[in-house]
Amino acid sequence: MQTESYTLIGLMSGTSGDGLDLAHCHFEYQKGLWSYEILQAETRPFPMELGQALASSHLLSGLDLALLDVNFGRWMGEQVKNFCFEHQVKPMAVASHGHTVFHQPEKRLSLQIGNGWALHQASGEKVIADFRMLDVQLGGQGAPLVPIGDRHLFSQVDFCINLGGISNLSLEKNGQRIAFDCSPFNLLLNREAAKLGSAYDQDGAWARAGNLNQALLAQLNALPFYAVSGAKSLGRESIDEVFIPLLGLAGLSPKDCLRTLVEHFAIQIAALIRTHASKATPSVLLTGGGAYNRYFVERLDHHLNQNWLQVEASKELIEFKEALIFAFLGVLKLRGEANALASVTGATRDSSGGIAFG
Repeated sequence: MQTESYTLIGLMSGTSGDGLDLAHCHFEYQKGLWSYEILQAETRPFPMELGQALASSHLLSGLDLALLDVNFGRWMGEQVKNFCFEHQVKPMAVASHGHTVFHQPEKRLSLQIGNGWALHQASGEKVIADFRMLDVQLGGQGAPLVPIGDRHLFSQVDFCINLGGISNLSLEKNGQRIAFDCSPFNLLLNREAAKLGSAYDQDGAWARAGNLNQALLAQLNALPFYAVSGAKSLGRESIDEVFIPLLGLAGLSPKDCLRTLVEHFAIQIAALIRTHASKATPSVLLTGGGAYNRYFVERLDHHLNQNWLQVEASKELIEFKEALIFAFLGVLKLRGEANALASVTGATRDSSGGIAFG
């Protein structure tokens, strides 16, 4: 059987808001199996003004949001053009996640900005964007979308857990891929670290130095989100309206808040692994910035009673897995195959999301 090859660039602007991840990736399909290679990858930091605009995008007027959509799309296109020139590459297409402003699937709404036409014109490349909206219109959460990549590219791993702005988990169960958001993560941790003068808590050192606040821990663990089973996703709105006010009322020092949040996240994620594990020592792949939080990994290990196997991951995979998988979603779109799983999102059927520009 002939090997089918695809080379795409995946773009990811995560909820933690530090910059744009670009991953130039090669995929091969042979004998029913997919393989991948990250050829080049880097993060382009947002210019300060753009970063601030994206962080407050959910508060903008309709006109200002529309302008940001176009300006952000053009900026991303310029980054792609420069990246392609520097690395002397020509992708088949650019698959862009965009920056999520609103995510309210119960209202059939999920808005990612980063205009596809602007991105296409500025980069000179074919673009695939707007991956979530079809699934949302089919009654799904529109998230997470990464699990189909987990199924095809990381089938040997029991649990794929991404620790980005929000933590999410994906696994195969009874022949179906299931996945859901687990908890907030770096969105809250980085917010506390910023009060101590840093973009993030290096290795979880500040959390390690803090004191655990049992009252706040109990309140966090009792939040309704954790009682929901099945397809569920966390939007920035929930974090702003539910989590942040709770932290504010607790009135803790940043280090004590970090310590308590890390414990909370470790408890919740360990509970999900124990609930869904089909073997005594499941393998777990940790990616995203939170994978570098050594203190969190220690607390997760504690709450799993050391009964797990952490899968070794390269720096590139830890930092660019989501951009890699959005490139893969673009491949599936080009092939006319499903790239959103109803078993994950709760939609009425699997679908092939994304709109091609150019």
